Amino acid sequence: MKKFLATGAILLLILPAIAQDLLKGLEDSVPAREKVAYAFKSTRVINAHSIEMLAKGNLDFRILHRFSRVNTGVDQWFGLDGASMRMSFDYGLSNDAMVGIGRSTYRKEIDGFVKARFLQQTTGGVHAIPFSLVIAAGSTIWTGASPTSVKPSTSDRTSYYLQLLIGRKFSDRFSFQLSPMYLRRNMVDRPTEDFSLFALGGGARFKVSNRIAFTADYHHALSGIPSANTDPLSVGVDIETGGHVFQLHFTNAVGMNERAYITETTDKFFKGDVRFGFNLSRMFNVGGKKGKGWNDKEKGAQSGRNKTDSGKKEKLAN
Repeated sequence: MKKFLATGAILLLILPAIAQDLLKGLEDSVPAREKVAYAFKSTRVINAHSIEMLAKGNLDFRILHRFSRVNTGVDQWFGLDGASMRMSFDYGLSNDAMVGIGRSTYRKEIDGFVKARFLQQTTGGVHAIPFSLVIAAGSTIWTGASPTSVKPSTSDRTSYYLQLLIGRKFSDRFSFQLSPMYLRRNMVDRPTEDFSLFALGGGARFKVSNRIAFTADYHHALSGIPSANTDPLSVGVDIETGGHVFQLHFTNAVGMNERAYITETTDKFFKGDVRFGFNLSRMFNVGGKKGKGWNDKEKGAQSGRNKTDSGKKEKLAN
């Protein structure tokens, strides 16, 4: 009996320690939860918002250039003689919130937006988040001449949109997002058009290298636009060089804000009505503490691989 009691007392003393070690081992075997970033190289896929956000304190100065149709021929130098432009400034209020303002030569429009991330994709851990969730809301006002004899008010010239962005980085190379949108115009050009409409969009990126990726975005208005209109489609390539991101692309949309490219695209992409264009992004840090650029994580990984390869070469040489 005494031996039994002594054995029980010893077990009571050592079992908690054993259990604690086992739990610690299980915790160590579960990978830590990490945020997934850099699904896209920019906060825009091409035309549309992407699920990417600016880091806190980063200012993104963007110049968007859209030439005329390539099929205008040599007389217009394949569209290069005519162009429209949008210039904008976007700023990161935090790592999960940003604002922006822009000006387009097309219809002399001014636009602004706010964008917030509510979920960010994560890997590892017990409760990994499988996708990122971002909401963007903006407004556009056109200041050019009215296309009709009616003199519009400031309210008539204004449009609003609300967009939901749901995206996932499936691998180091491939990312995809869906972007349903509600758009409201206070004035339409034709009585057959609706003031409010819904559109469904999507965007994708396929990374070729740390500095080059193929991109595409597409939107389809579910109703509310003339039957002669077509869906805006853009395909291009992103080239990252230091603090710059060049986005070279072909598109059938002339407008470069949500109202314009959703409601006023009439060119047919697969019948040759495409325009060459480019987006140029230059990043500045104006918030004191330096934030990460578009691709610091990817460049850091590449730098580490380059150093490893260099060390191996030195050992072989010695």
